[in-house]
Amino acid sequence: MISVQVNNLTKKYNQHTIFSELNFEHEKGVLGISGENGSGKSTLMKCLVYLLRPNAGSISWKNGPKLMGQKQVKAKVGYLAPYINLYSELSVLENLRFLIEAGGIKADEDQLSGLLGKMEIIHLKDQLFGKLSTGQQQRAKLAAALVRDPQILLLDEPGSNLDKKGHELVTRIVREASEAEKLVFIASNDPAEIALCDEVVEL
Repeated sequence: MISVQVNNLTKKYNQHTIFSELNFEHEKGVLGISGENGSGKSTLMKCLVYLLRPNAGSISWKNGPKLMGQKQVKAKVGYLAPYINLYSELSVLENLRFLIEAGGIKADEDQLSGLLGKMEIIHLKDQLFGKLSTGQQQRAKLAAALVRDPQILLLDEPGSNLDKKGHELVTRIVREASEAEKLVFIASNDPAEIALCDEVVEL
């Protein structure tokens, strides 16, 4: 079972403090990260998976009783965020294939097609990512976050640009991940998305 403990975490940009002496732990289910715009939700998500370095404090990941290193954590992460994009000049399927094979694993075409079917965009698999609507791109990015079957799933504003069916899809993804005992994080101000969380960290 993977868990994370955050102790006295502080992040500043120049002289501006984003958050200070933040403490929480997450070892099961879905953790929400909520707060006003500019409160540091995305910054915290990046710190959790070592994309940003905090100014002070510690982040400790464990797999059972064993501490995990940065590479071990990153290998188990699926990450969806407005600031993470796929390659515009590649098709949806080519993007997923690239993400799998970049990790040294041969892509299973049936598995990729099944994932796109689950995201309800199988009909778009040969379309260039850059030519899709914003809602279609969000579904493709959801597929990308899930393509390596991550044990740690970070969803930053997962419902962004999605219609009602898209929001229902996000709900299914979160519930299925939680039931599969994956560790899920949702950064959002959407009450419906925060309602999916077992606990919430307010920034």
